[in-house]
Formats: sequence, structure tokens, C-alpha cells
Amino acid sequence: MATEITSPANPKIKQVVKLRDRATRDETGEMIVEGYRECRRALDLGYRPYAIFHCDELYLKNENEPQLVSDAVKAGAHEFPCTKTAFLKMAYKDRPDGLLMIGPHVAKKLDELELPPHALVIVAESIEKPGNLGTILRSADAAKACAVIVCDPTTDVHNPNVVRASTGTLFSVPVVTATSDEALAFLRARGFRILAATPHAERLHYEEDLTGNVAIAVGAEQYGLTAKWMDAADLRVRIPMLGLADSLNVSAAATILVFEAVRQRLVAGVEKVPAFEPWHGEGRHDH
Repeated sequence: MATEITSPANPKIKQVVKLRDRATRDETGEMIVEGYRECRRALDLGYRPYAIFHCDELYLKNENEPQLVSDAVKAGAHEFPCTKTAFLKMAYKDRPDGLLMIGPHVAKKLDELELPPHALVIVAESIEKPGNLGTILRSADAAKACAVIVCDPTTDVHNPNVVRASTGTLFSVPVVTATSDEALAFLRARGFRILAATPHAERLHYEEDLTGNVAIAVGAEQYGLTAKWMDAADLRVRIPMLGLADSLNVSAAATILVFEAVRQRLVAGVEKVPAFEPWHGEGRHDH
């Protein structure tokens, strides 16, 4: 095992702290992956971290943490055991569990994206809050969406809060960053119908056919989709609102829309209902 890092002033600790800043992430092409679930999912999906920092004093003591550290090292990561004081200096989570990896960015380019027939894609235009983008990724994974295209990004897809809010699904769903013009040209060339939700639409979201190549577009928290995407939309729909509010949080709206597409695809036989797996109360589970 490598020598334990004891000082918060250690240069390696300082470099991790710098990765909280987007400019540093952009310059180095590196990102922070913190937490057991996030690190486990990343490794299981073939992610190859450069380094893993760990503190056994902070482990949740379910005997899985040492195996994760070993798996990260086998994937090529340098191992850096830390004291609690040193680890807490770089920890991003409110209640860290003693595991943090540094590795390469995962966002793809449009020309790297391979899509099957009946592809379901989410387009996220100018999302401002990392938590919302992470939640959209989590819903995309649950819905088996083929990709999330982040257009004209305001928040960085490699922000540690995006990784955390996605619960590691950032590594399971292909994520692409592009301009809106690039994304629209890409979708048009592949025969996608673009769906946009607006309170002013006449048709409800479940009244449209969402079983083919469909891109569900959602926009910034305050203003929604820009005119560019609204004008390009083939399907303009509204989510029925029965209370005082006339809109939903962008991640909630994306989830409702994408799971209507899932419902239709299950009914049409495009997707299959996964087998039921009873929970036995063991291991770690999402909440």
C-alpha cells in the first residue's frame, strides 16, 4: 500500500480541491467521482480512474470498500490512503464515506454517438443547476434512454454535483455536449421527431406517439426552451397541471415526459418489462 497522506496541505490533496473549479477541470480533462455508489458504478461500467483516495476511518463498514479500492487499482488507478483530516479537506459530499476517484472526462461528441432504431434521447438546453442535470441523467438511465445531449451548457457535465445527483448514472448513459445548431442538424439527419413541452400547447403529452426516434427537449430552469428549439419541435405538448402551478421543475418534467415514452414503448413491445426482483434487505440500495 502507498504511504498514507496525513496533511491537508499535501500537493495531491490541493490538486483534487482545484478540480472543484470548472476552469481546472477543463484545463486538465479530469473530474472528481466521490462516494461508494458513484465509484462502484463507474468501475462496473469500465471507467478507468487515474487515482483513488480513500480513508478507512470514514468507511460505512459493509466490507465492500476495500474491494472497490482493489478494483480501482486493477483498473489502473494510483492508490492514496488518507487520514480523516486529509480526506475531509478534499471531500465534496456533506457526509463523505471515504472514497474519491480522479479520472478522465466522459462526455462524448455527436459524431461518436451510435443510436439504435427507435432511439429515445433527452436534449437538455442550457440547464443551470448541476442537481437538475444529474437528476435528468438518473431518469435517462432508468428509462433506458440512448443518450442525453447537453446543448449550449451552462453547467459543466463533469461538475461533482452532477456526478452525485446522477448517482453514478453519468457513466451509464452516453452524454454529449454540443451547440443547439449541431444537435438539431444531427437529429434531423437521423429522422428524429423533437418533442417540446409548453403550457400553451393544445395536445397533452400522452396523446402523441413516442415510440419512434424521439428527442425530448427540456430547457433552462427559469425560461424553459429557447425559440430555436420550440420552433424546431415537431410535437408540442403540455403536461396537465391541476393545481395553481403552471410549470414543473425541469428534471421533474423531463422524467414525466421520458416515462410516458417508456410506457408507450412497453405497450408497443419496443421495450420489455424487466423481470421482478424481490428485495431481501441486503446491500446498498438507491433512495
